[in-house]
Amino acid sequence: MIRLKITICILLIFSSHAFGQKKRIDSFTELYNNLIQGENVSVIIEYGKAILISDSGITKSIDAIGGMSLLPFEFFPKGSIRNEKAFISSSTTTLISHYRYGTVYNYVKIRLYEDDTVEIIVNYFDSVTFAIKMKEMFRAQINSTNNGGAVSLFK
Repeated sequence: MIRLKITICILLIFSSHAFGQKKRIDSFTELYNNLIQGENVSVIIEYGKAILISDSGITKSIDAIGGMSLLPFEFFPKGSIRNEKAFISSSTTTLISHYRYGTVYNYVKIRLYEDDTVEIIVNYFDSVTFAIKMKEMFRAQINSTNNGGAVSLFK
């Protein structure tokens, strides 16, 4: 009977790790440490909480939500490429069907800086000519559970 109870406890402990929820990453330092340890990190962007910077100036973004994985990524220490702040950079391109532009490549580049600020660039490219159909840049903050930042990170 005691062996059964011990076995059940061990199974519960291991199953909670195997089927546990994602863990939030609250800062650049935490992100960096997880990435260099080989952890897979997901990014969820709440564009409505970010600042949209376009040719017409700074405006409020729509309440869209996007997500991506931070693989592959690159880390650039402060000063390594004449950069004032250390940052982690990643990008992804996906073929999508857009209501206005038709079939386009959705290119998203994200830079996460050591001061927990984030820059997100989104471009839509025509799927045949590769002409730029849309170009946007967003500024945001890493969500640390108490600041309401637009960029949430999970491992």
